[in-house]
Amino acid sequence: MSAQKPIRRVTAADIRARKGGDPIVSLTAYHHHTAAIADEIVDFLLVGDSLGMVMHGLETTIPVTLEMMILQGQAVMRGSSRALVIVDMPFGSYEASPQEAFRSAARILKETGAGAVKLEGGRRMADTIRFLVERGVPVMAHVGLTPQSVLALGGFKSQGRDINEWAAIEADAKAVADAGAFAVVLEALAEPLAAKITKQIEVPTIGIGASAACDGQILVMEDMLGLSDRTPKFVKRYGALRDHIRSALSSYAADVRARSFPGQEHIYELKTPKAAE
Repeated sequence: MSAQKPIRRVTAADIRARKGGDPIVSLTAYHHHTAAIADEIVDFLLVGDSLGMVMHGLETTIPVTLEMMILQGQAVMRGSSRALVIVDMPFGSYEASPQEAFRSAARILKETGAGAVKLEGGRRMADTIRFLVERGVPVMAHVGLTPQSVLALGGFKSQGRDINEWAAIEADAKAVADAGAFAVVLEALAEPLAAKITKQIEVPTIGIGASAACDGQILVMEDMLGLSDRTPKFVKRYGALRDHIRSALSSYAADVRARSFPGQEHIYELKTPKAAE
């Protein structure tokens, strides 16, 4: 009887090869249990720095630390076995120099076992992306609305709705693709611009609020499941888990107050002593 072949993980090269092919499916994940559920469904899981807002109630992603990303990256890796796992590089861990970026990326890959990192920024980060890729670090880029730059942008604002903004965003996407990024996240971009960039660059585009013209899509899992208090316009809710959880908790509280839980089937009884021989 032959041994079962181990499951092969999706790699960054696999995602790169999907350009123009079947749409790439992805979601964020921060926990072992959600990663385990999504693993067989998606092509890649992103341990996003959005965990700062989703898990910790922060107003932005800026306070998120490298240690937070590594901890949750480890959890997602333990919960998954097939999907590519990509970990966000948080604000302040890569901007100062390519060398600093490499040190941070090396920690992420070594301490989590993830298959790639993601960083934000266009032309200004092209040299850093090239530096990382040349040293064996697979990099996913992120242009358009970049949440780590929210203070400079003046808020979470859609990009490219004014055609005068297009040239700069197109140049950003081309620069990171040319630098060696295996895919580029396009966030909150006007549909015509996202479609144009997708045709222009040779690596897959992953849209989040950038239309179906992209090569793939990603959403924050808690947003699409209906767990978040507020969701952006571009999110389609595929579930209403917040309502289901509230209902379940209310039923639990009612049973406890009525002393109907725990019931007989939930308790441990004394062992019946053996009869004397």
